[in-house]
Amino acid sequence: MMKLPLPLLLVSVLAACGTAPGYQLQVQPTEARYATAARTIMVREISLPDYATDDTMARQNAAGAVEVMSRVRWADLQPRAVTLALSRQLNAMLSATVAPEPWPLSGLPDGEVDVRVDRILAGADGLFHLDGVYYVRAEGVSLGVPSRDFAITVPLPGEEPAQIAAAQSTAVAQLATQIARSVSR
Repeated sequence: MMKLPLPLLLVSVLAACGTAPGYQLQVQPTEARYATAARTIMVREISLPDYATDDTMARQNAAGAVEVMSRVRWADLQPRAVTLALSRQLNAMLSATVAPEPWPLSGLPDGEVDVRVDRILAGADGLFHLDGVYYVRAEGVSLGVPSRDFAITVPLPGEEPAQIAAAQSTAVAQLATQIARSVSR
């Protein structure tokens, strides 16, 4: 009988159990373009509530509590996924080059966007909610108001994970539009 090393044995057992499908955020196509005084902007890793910091998908139940959906996973950890989606959306909309933290380009960015989310959740009210505040810091250029609150709601066509993922993608795209407008000239 062949003995497998413990790490290989664990991987084999986990693979045999099967995994839940992973859902990912989609960057929304846009034709909107905004000119900004910055040449480069960095999006800091987005701060999310505890229930949204790993790869589990959560929603609000009828009693108002946040519950983790069983056997439903995001394809990536949410802080990273939302940061990347927002960065790509902003990069498509702004005249500046936008990239996520850690800064992958040479030199320092002209500006930074720091997003702190209070709620990112499929609500029991049939809406997807994305609420929080974002901060804009700039060196040597004007990027408008240094902070703004946001409260975005997107209709949920249903409670299926794919519908929640689509609504979250739309909400992140709407946040990108708000940020792009606020940092434009």
